[in-house]
Amino acid sequence: QVQLVESGGGLVQPGGSLRLSCAASGIIFRLNAMTWYRQAPGKERELVASITSIGTTNYVDSVKGRFTISSDNAKNTVYLQMNSLKPEDTAVYYCNTYVGLMPYWGKGTLVTVSS
Repeated sequence: QVQLVESGGGLVQPGGSLRLSCAASGIIFRLNAMTWYRQAPGKERELVASITSIGTTNYVDSVKGRFTISSDNAKNTVYLQMNSLKPEDTAVYYCNTYVGLMPYWGKGTLVTVSS
């Protein structure tokens, strides 16, 4: 059974940093692309960052230069380092992967950027 468990969210002031983690089980982690999405109140879910099995990364324009996605195959964990956070980064952040055509999602972790 595939499980994705996010952690690391919280309240942070503008300009601050957080590191999100997503622990995966039930998949051959090193073979899977992993993606972080976020959903702000009243908005659609959007892709934030992704990393392929060979380490290729991709970011939405609004986080380029501020966020970094990485993975640790030994820990079956993908990370999202978020620096220079802005109020508009406030959202629930979700971890996602696919097994074949089946998407799997974590329950999300809330990030609130506010003074």
